[in-house]
Amino acid sequence: MKTLVITGGTDGMGRALARTYLDRGDTVVIVGRDGRKAPHGAAFIAADLSLISENRRVIKEINAAYPAVDALVLCARYFRTHRFVTAEGLEGTFALDYLSRFLFSYGLADPGLIVNVSGPGQPDGRVHWDDLMLERRYDGMTAQFQAGKANDLLGVAFAARRSRTRYVLLHPGSVSTSVAGEYDAATLAHVAALKRHGRPVEEGIKPIVARIDDPPADPLSAFVLEQRISLDHPSFDPPAAARLHEVTEELIGAATSPCS
Repeated sequence: MKTLVITGGTDGMGRALARTYLDRGDTVVIVGRDGRKAPHGAAFIAADLSLISENRRVIKEINAAYPAVDALVLCARYFRTHRFVTAEGLEGTFALDYLSRFLFSYGLADPGLIVNVSGPGQPDGRVHWDDLMLERRYDGMTAQFQAGKANDLLGVAFAARRSRTRYVLLHPGSVSTSVAGEYDAATLAHVAALKRHGRPVEEGIKPIVARIDDPPADPLSAFVLEQRISLDHPSFDPPAAARLHEVTEELIGAATSPCS
């Protein structure tokens, strides 16, 4: 019997993954916004994970109720064509797609495995060190690619600090999900094409299930579908990972300080 925590588990691959493990008789905790979409039998915690304060509240609740988590699966994401700033003053994609994953990765009490469902090793995008909140050059794809790069570096920094928890970065490939988000017409047409040609969700979760059922032994690993990829790649640069870790700690502290 396993205990799993899944962020973004009310829709798409997160929901299908939850259903798979519930059917096996495992304990599944889902964090999301709409409890009506949570699969029957899952423990549901409502939260807006774009807010640092909400992440911290939920993490505290999970640690108290489920002190031994076998696997944390990070799936929550939301695409925005137009720039959105949270109530804590942070760009929304960076806050949800990266900062929430950072907070859960370090905040949950020693999970055995973390699977960060992202896009490891992708050639597009970069971390905009001089403009992390993309105030000067926002576009939805730029924001999403930056979050993907940040998650690569999160994995590197985490493995250097918490080697007891195995950390897996995983790209599930093109999967036909709802692709939650706010889109302009051109991007929506592209998303519709991806949904038509993407693999069914039941197929899309198989690489994630494989990693949960048979975790790699290394502190950090990265996969595209079932194929393991080399960490000898600029996306996994240790100095950049250390730099982003430091910047992130400053960001999350500033966003929740009394003077922010």
